[in-house]
Amino acid sequence: MTDARTGPVFTVGDRDFQLDGRPVRLLSGALHYFRVHEAQWGHRLAMLRAMGLNCVETYVPWNLHEPRPGEYRDPEALGRFLDAAQAAGLWALVRPGPYICAEWENGGLPHWLTGAVGSGVRTRDPAFLEPVRRWFGRLLPQVVRRQIHHGGPVLMVQLENEYGSYGSDRQYLGELAEVLRDAGVTVPLFTSDGPEDHMLTGGSLPGVPATVNFGSDPAAAFRALRRHRPSGPLMCMEFWCGWFSHWGETPVPSDAGDAAATLREILAAGASVNLYMAHGGTSFAGWAGANRSGDLHDGALQPTVTSYDYGAPLDERGRPTEKFRLFREVLAAHAEEPPPAPPPAPPSLAAPVTCALAAWTPLEEVVDALGGEESVSGRPATFEELDVDRGLVRYRLRVPGPRPALPLTLPGARDLVRLYVDGVRTEPGTPVAGPADIEVWVESLGRVNYGPRLGEPKGLTGGVLHERQYLHGVRARGLRLDAFDDAGAVAALPSRAPEGTDPGLYRGAVDVQGPGDASLELPGWRCGFVWVNGFCLGRYRSEGPQHSLYVPGPVLRRGRNEVWVLETERAGGGTVRLT
Repeated sequence: MTDARTGPVFTVGDRDFQLDGRPVRLLSGALHYFRVHEAQWGHRLAMLRAMGLNCVETYVPWNLHEPRPGEYRDPEALGRFLDAAQAAGLWALVRPGPYICAEWENGGLPHWLTGAVGSGVRTRDPAFLEPVRRWFGRLLPQVVRRQIHHGGPVLMVQLENEYGSYGSDRQYLGELAEVLRDAGVTVPLFTSDGPEDHMLTGGSLPGVPATVNFGSDPAAAFRALRRHRPSGPLMCMEFWCGWFSHWGETPVPSDAGDAAATLREILAAGASVNLYMAHGGTSFAGWAGANRSGDLHDGALQPTVTSYDYGAPLDERGRPTEKFRLFREVLAAHAEEPPPAPPPAPPSLAAPVTCALAAWTPLEEVVDALGGEESVSGRPATFEELDVDRGLVRYRLRVPGPRPALPLTLPGARDLVRLYVDGVRTEPGTPVAGPADIEVWVESLGRVNYGPRLGEPKGLTGGVLHERQYLHGVRARGLRLDAFDDAGAVAALPSRAPEGTDPGLYRGAVDVQGPGDASLELPGWRCGFVWVNGFCLGRYRSEGPQHSLYVPGPVLRRGRNEVWVLETERAGGGTVRLT
């Protein structure tokens, strides 16, 4: 593509962003296209305009679009989203990574890459940069042809993401900038980091505008930025106006009045801003990531819930909140024109319905039919070695004997683990005599998306110990969640009436007369995943704080709707409810 100009030119001045030389302030909001059903993009983008924003920002999750090396799944979705943003009257900021954090599985990096590269992730290591180059070569045409000077909405493209919170390889940042430029990105690049000296020195690159991310005290954050960049526009690239939640933990409160006051301070400083999040949406299909508690190296795994509501101005369903109203008032004082009226709300489900799940396939049979090839090795294979991104792995091995009862432990297992000895559920650490047959099920709760444990492997990573002795000769079979994308294979699974509350795939159908946005409730169910008409709503867990799953209205249809529940612990009463 030539760089022929068909639209205005966006530049970065000494104090302002400029469009054809005229100062402009970016009033942006984060909205991840991959966390919103495509049929609802238009509504959500119109709501951003109605809040008073002139720009939208999105990440791009590499692992969603390249689940296996060279196998691409609809990277054109980014282009369609950018077209929708322009149709809504919004400019766009694109943050293609390759790492994105975003409380997303593995920070957006493919499992097949981090499993192979290890500590070379996010460095100059060619084993990391070459796959990045290939991926960007496939993705970036969606951005290049939509740059502002080509008549599109894209104003800027981010270089890496909060790199100063992870590394200090300036050569890597420089080579990544060259990759972007070689792919045809000619709009300004930028970096974003926390307002700490070590983060700004590690994550910024000379000649590339720097921005800061924070949730409070704008004055201190901008002072930190000015210590490193005496000139250039001030911008908060992530104004954390809410926060995410972990399973089993109390949600972090977010006061709308406090958030509005901080937004007012940011704008009073003459800065541009990107609301993170303007609309959070949902981590459908098990793509939610995880953190480490306390010590970033050795803390417990903290899996993130399916809802990415984030306490944002627009809630998970896209409905305006009190924060929306207050932000709209603050933004109106800094906008060039009054915001448009909000669009009509999407329809909601006309009436609650209960779905009976009368067909059941035991979990063992599901794995045997839909899982990958069984591996046999001296030690337990990792999820990465079994090519499992999201899903579970069944391990089988044997305690030799005769030998007395000794503790059986699973060091290194950080996810949901279920241990069976001769078919009986047993807790790790319980003394086990030999000979005995051992079966261990490990269900991934999401890969770490932030910090030094990014890219760590999943599975029985510390082996299986009988007292101090490793047990060898391990058979392993993985089940990927995307195996359920093959509706024909799922339909071919043999089924029978449920037998108690055992784990497995439960299926049923329900008639809906008035489709619309809904919640799916699973009273009595413990842990698993749900599909409606083949669309994976995500993970549920009875421990909360999330107690229902959001069902986008476009997923439902008038008449018969199929519901699948993959329960991995203990089933409920045989029904689920759409409300």
